[in-house]
Amino acid sequence: MRRFLSRLQMPLGANTLLPSQDQREVAQHYVIGVLCFLACFAALVVMASDRATNGWSRDIRAEVTVQVRPSGMESGSAAAAHAAEVIAAVKGVAEADAIEPERAKALIKPWLGDAVLDDLPIPNLVEVRLKPDHPAKPSDITDALAGHGIDASLDDHSTWLKDIDQGAMTIRLISFSVFLIIGSATAAFVGFATRAGLAARADVVEILSLCGATDLFIAQRFQYRFARMAAEAGLIGAGLAALGMVIIKATSRSQSFALALPFSWSDLLILIPCPLLVALVAGLTARWVTLRLLGGRA
Repeated sequence: MRRFLSRLQMPLGANTLLPSQDQREVAQHYVIGVLCFLACFAALVVMASDRATNGWSRDIRAEVTVQVRPSGMESGSAAAAHAAEVIAAVKGVAEADAIEPERAKALIKPWLGDAVLDDLPIPNLVEVRLKPDHPAKPSDITDALAGHGIDASLDDHSTWLKDIDQGAMTIRLISFSVFLIIGSATAAFVGFATRAGLAARADVVEILSLCGATDLFIAQRFQYRFARMAAEAGLIGAGLAALGMVIIKATSRSQSFALALPFSWSDLLILIPCPLLVALVAGLTARWVTLRLLGGRA
């Protein structure tokens, strides 16, 4: 008792109330580190997925397909070539090329096979690429074709764009839900650890209270301790997430995987505030739980 009271004469830090070495904190470091790793890696996946969907949307919006129906004695290839010349003159169109029948067959072959292609009428198509800065409107293209007496229909891939936009929104909602779940799990775990630490040192807390220490003073000891522990564990988790992204980016040689998750080195910047955020959540949770328990004790 005298030894403990004599220590109150010195500045009391977090390690005075809470010992610097605690075997239970090994598990706490591990759990918080895993949670931070999951949150960081989820953030990297979300950024890569959002970049992929934006790229797909941009590519789809930059292209339009026109199907031409020949009239009179005009052949399909000639009608498509004439339509391509008309479309190329429209303001906002970068390039228009008539797709040759052989190329159209090559595009359909993987889906239908050779047997069906022999009896299938191949459409006469024109591939249109729009200018990225000032793209032409679909109505401008259809009006130009109608003005030259060309029977054609236009496909601006709006159906595909709708599916991609819905998929991107779903990914964002899922990622936001994941962050909320991980954040609440971190807060719940820190709250449980704070309760356990406060119960294990109830005698120390009682003596401090008798000596005039306020509840805020005691809560600050737990706040600093758990904030520092969460920052250390969060730093490890963020580092492992960064290492995982580097390994995937360096070892992935599949073009399809690179298109699905196009990681960028700049994505690592989002991991910088993660240890600070998890430390903030842990510190505020420990402070709130301690003040609530000490207030309820009275």
